Amino acid sequence: MSYRPNILDIYRRVGGIAAKVLRGSKPADLPVELTTNFELFVNLKTAKALGLTVPSGLLNAADEVIE
Repeated sequence: MSYRPNILDIYRRVGGIAAKVLRGSKPADLPVELTTNFELFVNLKTAKALGLTVPSGLLNAADEVIE
């Protein structure tokens, strides 16, 4: 399993910050932004190889299931 920030969301935020800097804002004056959008990936092939059973609720919540 992997739980990570959404990469596209990060790129969008970086673009917004870059636009503010290009418009004249000082980088030191900009607030630190934390991502709130995460993705969950479940690798069933690896889980089966390790002898693990993944609950169906977790599979339903996953953004991507690798079989």
